Amino acid sequence: MLNADALSQLRQLKSDIKDNKVVFPGTVKATNGRFGFVALDEGRDVFLPPEEMQKVLPGDRVNVTEQEVEKGKTQGVVDELLETRLNTFVGRYLIKGKGHFVVPETPGINRWIFIPPKERMNAQQDDYIYCQIHRHPIKDGKGQARVLRVIGKAGEPGIERSFTLATFDLADTWPDAVRAQADSLSDSDIESREAGREDRTDRPYVTIDSPGTQDMDDALLAEPNATGWTLSIAIADPTAVIETDSPAEQEAFNRATAIYFPGEPLPMLPDSISTRLCSLMPDMKRLALVCDLQVNNDGSLGDYSFHQAVIRSKGKLSYELVSNLIEGREDDEIKALPDAVANSLDQLHQAATALRKWRSEHALLSGDRPEFRLRLDENKRIRLIEPSIQNEAHRLVEECMVAANRCAADFLANQTAGLFIQHPGLRDDRAENIRALLDSHAPHLAGVDAHQAEGFRKLMKETDALEAEVPVKAILSRQLARAELSFKPAPHQGMGLDAYTTFTSPLRKFSDFYVHRLIKSALWDTPMKPLTEDQLEALQAAQIRARQAANSLEAWLKSDFAKTLSEEPMTGVISRTVPAGFFVRLDTNGLEGFVSCKDLDGKYSFDPVTLRLIHNKNGRIFQLEQPVTVCFAGVDEERRQINFKLVEAQEIATGSSSKDG
Repeated sequence: MLNADALSQLRQLKSDIKDNKVVFPGTVKATNGRFGFVALDEGRDVFLPPEEMQKVLPGDRVNVTEQEVEKGKTQGVVDELLETRLNTFVGRYLIKGKGHFVVPETPGINRWIFIPPKERMNAQQDDYIYCQIHRHPIKDGKGQARVLRVIGKAGEPGIERSFTLATFDLADTWPDAVRAQADSLSDSDIESREAGREDRTDRPYVTIDSPGTQDMDDALLAEPNATGWTLSIAIADPTAVIETDSPAEQEAFNRATAIYFPGEPLPMLPDSISTRLCSLMPDMKRLALVCDLQVNNDGSLGDYSFHQAVIRSKGKLSYELVSNLIEGREDDEIKALPDAVANSLDQLHQAATALRKWRSEHALLSGDRPEFRLRLDENKRIRLIEPSIQNEAHRLVEECMVAANRCAADFLANQTAGLFIQHPGLRDDRAENIRALLDSHAPHLAGVDAHQAEGFRKLMKETDALEAEVPVKAILSRQLARAELSFKPAPHQGMGLDAYTTFTSPLRKFSDFYVHRLIKSALWDTPMKPLTEDQLEALQAAQIRARQAANSLEAWLKSDFAKTLSEEPMTGVISRTVPAGFFVRLDTNGLEGFVSCKDLDGKYSFDPVTLRLIHNKNGRIFQLEQPVTVCFAGVDEERRQINFKLVEAQEIATGSSSKDG
């Protein structure tokens, strides 16, 4: 038995060890395996072995100590939990013997988590459930969860959407305060706000949209003048009926954007506002923020001005009808258009043509990549994927929106407060690879400074039709940075513009809604609450989360639909390459699937400069935009990834397919 002196010495030794121990703060990063890493605040990663990874969750803020294990290799030991950021997650309910668990579907949680009896909410085997961490595993690696909500079972109609909403913590119902605010608004609120606005109800504004669209937020009008056209873009004005910092505005900020899930969108604003009171419905008085601008004959922009107005749309026109009118076709619907509307549409087309010509010469146009529309059945699963044709009417509306947004950006650039969309162009971390690509395959462009707007435009334009051994433009396009929101004006390299913002979708995007607040505050001193840097960051994160949710749901629906494909050969092009294989986008329906190098003869190496997969012996190449023929090879259920198998030319000729390609 230790005496008092020995115990005191032992306590002092432990205290000294603790005082001298070097701990590093960092954030836990999960992997697909049982191990992980801690990204230290000082900028390096420390390996976490499986036994330590069991004590933490993805995103946890921890203190770790670093210890040497063998031959100079080190690993981390979790010393202290500082903060846990993973609160809720989704998973599948699993019963094993007497144990009840959740099998998380959140990336990085590669373990079953026990659910104690009082926290099970009568969930059943294989139910999808929405859970919360009940006890963190930091002490013994044995965490616990509680069931907050049973989402449903696989196979139930709409389960994919419900599961996606829970996965990304997206609300499908309105808070009581928001519902009460929306319900309190009526047509009388529109009438009460007409005073002091320009009355433009007699002018031939029309909306151009898809037949099923209800949240119509732009109406157009054009008139010729001596040097070109006066283009008038009327945008729905929800900021006129939604008070600053009210529950509806706060919820719109939280949602950030409407999400156009297949079959059933998730709106940013309640339907009574977005599809009724503020939607620019035909033959109804509606409040609008109008941008009038001069479009010169060469497509350049002249003077512009903003106006608070009342309009009355003279028609809800479809893209197809307007395209038919532009192409000179006649039908009963076109003949029934009032002369003033038909004349305005003709002028709109001429103005839009000039605007597009100017952008093609002085800025950058996005390529017309084929788009597809998902049609769902009564069980809310895909029954058909059909091409979505982009016609002249789509391009007309696009040019008008871009022109109005350019004016908004120019106006805000001269104010004390603004909100802009900036795009830095190519990713900085790919600079060396891009330089090597140009040196080898476009040496005449190797000296171009792509960080400057003029240089980036030159690079993208001159590689558009470049004939080279590799698809240089496609390779560059795969290495673009992400566009970001900013309070300060900065170039939007992807569009080839010195500054850009958007205000043409205030019913669907909070950033546009906020730009309305900024413009109206600057011109008419209307009240507004400026966003902080932290709020801007949160808004950006919410936008990203919305995109991820839409992509996740589409991937699930498409992977289920792919199971109906036959094993007949299908043509497509390589859309993306990675060291493990390549993705193919089918020509007929736009589905993307993966071809693994493991299913090809021999070994392939990945070239990070040209993004090509090259056979180590015979030199065979797979690269972006390369046409290939594939057949369906199954679905990776965990990743919800479609898998394809390469079909060789001789197999097509004989009508057979083999495993190797």
